[in-house]
Amino acid sequence: MEAEPTIVLFDGRCGLCTRSVQFILKRDHRARFRFAPLESAAAAHACARIGAPTPQAVEPDSIIVITDGRALERSDAALAIAARLPFPWPIFAVFRVVPRGLRDWAYGIVARNRYRWFGRHDACMIPSPEQRARFLE
Repeated sequence: MEAEPTIVLFDGRCGLCTRSVQFILKRDHRARFRFAPLESAAAAHACARIGAPTPQAVEPDSIIVITDGRALERSDAALAIAARLPFPWPIFAVFRVVPRGLRDWAYGIVARNRYRWFGRHDACMIPSPEQRARFLE
């Protein structure tokens, strides 16, 4: 039986988030990940399906990863993504030993500055025809 795909909910207007999705797509040769912008109905549906708060109810600067029937946010989400990518990215799991508060503090610095450092788009990214099947919406 094939495992459920890991769903990544991201800020569709964030340059860093869009680049991160492209990074994952390039390395996810087994198509384990699916994607949806936080702002989308597909994201709200994915959260509702597992009983998690809707993306609009969490901090807008947080990435959400839905895996194994639960929703992970912030640094936990980023580490879950790394763990599911091919070598060498799972090595980043070593950062789980760092207390979540400290990890999330560092995550927050990047999240608060992401538009200034990486840009902001007027619209969500449009996936290529090859990538379209990997997006929930």
